[in-house]
Amino acid sequence: MEELRLAWARVPGGAGAGAGAGRAARRAVAWDLLRVLLAQEGWPDAVLSNPCARCGGPHGAVQVSGAPWRAAVSYAGGAAVAAIHPDRATRFAVDAEVLADPVRDQAGGAPGGLLRWVRVEAVLKADGRGLRGDPDAVVIEETAAGWRAWMPPEPTTYAGREVDGPPGILVAVAVAAPL
Repeated sequence: MEELRLAWARVPGGAGAGAGAGRAARRAVAWDLLRVLLAQEGWPDAVLSNPCARCGGPHGAVQVSGAPWRAAVSYAGGAAVAAIHPDRATRFAVDAEVLADPVRDQAGGAPGGLLRWVRVEAVLKADGRGLRGDPDAVVIEETAAGWRAWMPPEPTTYAGREVDGPPGILVAVAVAAPL
């Protein structure tokens, strides 16, 4: 995971942007960050796409063509967090959550606490299920280098850790290496 590259920036419209033009604007910021990261690694002509695995529409996980890297994006608190990792990892994702969210806190907080939630969501994104997966099915164990996670009976194990991100935002990364 030492080869992880991460960048972040404010997105237009702040924390509430989510629909229509706001969604397109924040995606443009995130993809610009990914393009800069890929160019810094020597792949300025890499092509990004995000086809949905279920319907083919442009709202799935980010895919990279023309470069040996995987890409991931998360949005939290008016910031886009973009990351790349060498594609020898079979699966990779990042999740970001604001540390202080009055709406979330009034609703009872994140299931299992914010640290567990950001880790679980990174694993479910890496797995490809996203929030369609059962957060309670993710097993997380602390390690000397961070944490590892798995979802019985699936054999894939994810290495994870928290990384420095924008101020006030917790960022977790999950990576599955080839078996």
